[in-house]
Amino acid sequence: MGTLLTLFRVGLISILVVAIVLFVIGVVFLLTLGLTSFILFKVAPIVLVGWIVLKIFNRRRSRDHLSEADRAWLENRK
Repeated sequence: MGTLLTLFRVGLISILVVAIVLFVIGVVFLLTLGLTSFILFKVAPIVLVGWIVLKIFNRRRSRDHLSEADRAWLENRK
């Protein structure tokens, strides 16, 4: 009888441990999935629009144009 109770306890503890491990893996997976979807659908479009706007502004500006502050900084550096 004692052997059966020991086997029952070991089985119960192993089932609880497996359940806790699977729970932790599931939580980590869901958090990863949530963070990925947030970055993909919320952050990435904003970054893409900002990048496009900067590219448009850079094309309108001449490539040789330096502001006065940039020119003064370059001259004082020499």
